[in-house]
Amino acid sequence: MPLEDELSDIIKKARTGLQRSVADVACASGLPEVELAELERGHAPRHHEQVQAVARALGLREEPLAQVATGWTPKALPMSTAHIETVLGSIGGYEVKGYVIHDHGEAVLIDTAYNPTAMLHFLAEHHLRLRAICLTHGHSDHAEGIERILQVASVPVYLGPDDLDLLNWRPSDAVLQVPQHGETLQVGGLTVRFMATPGHTPGGVCYRVEQAGSPICFAGDTLFAGSIGRSNPGGLYQTHLESVRRRLLTLAPDTLLFPGHGPATTVAEELLHNPFAS
Repeated sequence: MPLEDELSDIIKKARTGLQRSVADVACASGLPEVELAELERGHAPRHHEQVQAVARALGLREEPLAQVATGWTPKALPMSTAHIETVLGSIGGYEVKGYVIHDHGEAVLIDTAYNPTAMLHFLAEHHLRLRAICLTHGHSDHAEGIERILQVASVPVYLGPDDLDLLNWRPSDAVLQVPQHGETLQVGGLTVRFMATPGHTPGGVCYRVEQAGSPICFAGDTLFAGSIGRSNPGGLYQTHLESVRRRLLTLAPDTLLFPGHGPATTVAEELLHNPFAS
């Protein structure tokens, strides 16, 4: 599966996060402004030194940025995800992922994938009792459809309170729950631990599943394979980097990372290949 972000996306995310213009970054990198603009429009780099210069100007890791530019993708994950079902949705052809964590007849949804119909179908088909909806953030491609799910199962909805204003439809206060950092939720024999990861949005949360074998973390748009989500607003960029570097990438190296878009990856892979890692 191709990466969610190409070189052009990464450059734009870093530049806008730093709140710098194309002219600013061109000057800092020593490249002509037209060359930087070409890279942001998706043109292939003219030479390796061009990528190195941009990486230095944006505070990104040079070799991982070059690897993304030349087609790196993460290795296929080990087959140890029997408790996880990926649900795909689409907004105008743009793919989004949600997940069902299930064990011993119980289930938790991680985001809705903009596809509540598929979520509800999977729960019914496998005779699963829904315990909770855990939202990584409030953007519609991850949260749209919670009202339909709640019509079928009245369960808590976990969402960082700073993201409430992002919801198109807001559940009642009785249903909404704050996912306190370090708090846990049981799903059958599995433990889901909440991790506050602001940056992509003010109230971003990742969810870590503690199980035998490789641990799992659902990263939403906090991190993609080889990249990160866009910091919204841009002033959260440094906070976003801290969430990635100090929360996600300090997990055990064999932790499987499931993002909201693009391929799954591992902490070990991202420590080696993500330009935003420290």
